[in-house]
Amino acid sequence: MVKLRLKRMGKKNIPIYKIVAADARSPRDGRFIEAVGFYNPHTEPMTIELQEERILYWLKNGAQPTATVRSLFKREGLLMKIRLIKAKVTDERLSTEMQKFVDSKSTKADADKARKLRQKQNKDKKKEEKKEESKA
Repeated sequence: MVKLRLKRMGKKNIPIYKIVAADARSPRDGRFIEAVGFYNPHTEPMTIELQEERILYWLKNGAQPTATVRSLFKREGLLMKIRLIKAKVTDERLSTEMQKFVDSKSTKADADKARKLRQKQNKDKKKEEKKEESKA
């Protein structure tokens, strides 16, 4: 059975990953059939590069993605695209649905940044209040 999974690479304590199609019996960092993507969790925002055509080829031929790779595909909208292709939607509808996904992804990212900023500000306020209480 072929699996789409991560192959760990990079320096000690600073991993980067290749997304590869590999036989399920081969070791994690061992032999693989084809590299179909790249994932770097240490950049801000994290870098995910996928070869969609090759991934679709492997999935159509029975390859199973691991849980982590599936979540990366979901984050990039590839699982939604696969579902729409299987439903045999028109190219126009496929492009509009993918555009909606990209738009919602960007608004979610903006909302997350705003939420993190508010949390940091609240944390700083609480620290200042504790300092003032301890001085008084």
